[in-house]
Amino acid sequence: MSHRQAKQAAAPTGLPPAGSEPLGHKLGKYELIKKLGAGASSSVYLARDPFAGRNVAIKVASPEALGDPDKGRIYSRLFLNEASLAGKLNHPHIVQIYDAVVADTICYIVMEYVAGGTLEQHASPGRLLPLDQIIEVIFKCTRALDFAHRLGIIHRDIKPANILLAGDHGNSSDIKIGDFGAALTGKNQFSQIGAIGSPAYMSPEQILEHPLDHRTDIYSLGVVLFQLLTGHLPFESESQANLVYRIVHDEAPRPSSLRPDLPPALDRIVARATAKEREQRYQSWPDMARDLTDLVRQGRLPSDSSDFPESERFDTLRALPFFADFSDVELWEVLRFAQWRRITPGTVMLRSGHRGKTFAFVISGQLAVSRGGTPLDVLCRGDCFGEMAILNRHVPTRGADVVALTEADIVTIHGRALEQASDACRLHFYQSFVGILVNRLNTANQRLADIS
Repeated sequence: MSHRQAKQAAAPTGLPPAGSEPLGHKLGKYELIKKLGAGASSSVYLARDPFAGRNVAIKVASPEALGDPDKGRIYSRLFLNEASLAGKLNHPHIVQIYDAVVADTICYIVMEYVAGGTLEQHASPGRLLPLDQIIEVIFKCTRALDFAHRLGIIHRDIKPANILLAGDHGNSSDIKIGDFGAALTGKNQFSQIGAIGSPAYMSPEQILEHPLDHRTDIYSLGVVLFQLLTGHLPFESESQANLVYRIVHDEAPRPSSLRPDLPPALDRIVARATAKEREQRYQSWPDMARDLTDLVRQGRLPSDSSDFPESERFDTLRALPFFADFSDVELWEVLRFAQWRRITPGTVMLRSGHRGKTFAFVISGQLAVSRGGTPLDVLCRGDCFGEMAILNRHVPTRGADVVALTEADIVTIHGRALEQASDACRLHFYQSFVGILVNRLNTANQRLADIS
């Protein structure tokens, strides 16, 4: 990654004229493929990075915007602000910034290309996502924004257009948050509020130009949740002046008033996220995430899938002592290669003497451990088994039988997947394995002491 700020630069000779097909043109080293979209101040292109061998998205400031005597400096600052975050927001649900050029006459940001479009396509009546998928999307937003908040970053422009869908057909709950140009950081107090953000999603304190903290993003995400549930904004008006007045003074309707099939718990979550007084909102991102996962775990949402929702998976692993030292980023990585399954009583998970290259965790239920018919232990929630075949790679044979006593939920990880994990993720696995071995040795020593 690189971040280059030039004081003087000529307009990019390879940039196609407005309205033309950019295929075959270049912007620096990047080969432009096609125009993906355009706004009031910038255009976004699909391009190819020939050196990295990947497709990228490039956001280019329009010459008209940069040349505007009133707003040109603001647009440059927005690009510079976003470029300054390159390499800092490394999270699976935040769009990665690879490269940037910010100068007097040319500004562009090179970003990760996300193919599924934005949430705007699911924010109107008749095009809404299933409820369980909406909760997955918002849950992942809470984790990504909490990650940014712990780095001292407030997004300040959360809306459906800035939440991208990573699925191939735009119908996945895998999302990435983009456009941190308006973000507030510890070093950045760029605060021309009137020039930044979308009024319909702004918190009352943002409209009133009061000092902001992460709770302004919580409010905005609450508005996004309302819109994804109903297809409408909580406050709508043809006049911007009337709109901002309503946001500051009026009470928002309950989502169920527009969609009666919604469970009351969703009304409560939206109401708390969008409370006008900051002290009445969720005070932290984990608080909001917890209410969302409780909604899923308690079965309050209709779902056609019997699979484990990712929000529940994340929350479940986070609660296990084994994963206590894993960062959120590493935990999302684990979710990518872990396999979840529900087994019936009598299911044989491991057979003594058999070869194997997997290990597993008990999420619920009980499993019996035995050797040669002799009971050794009963595994319960949070227990890990099968890891010795991973640690002793030269002799990957099972030393005991493991059979389900009850219906149980199991998370299985293949040793090959662990070998391909990031260094930090793999290190935390082996540190936790060592902790398991130490606990087993202590238990064995205690038993010997009791016998003697």
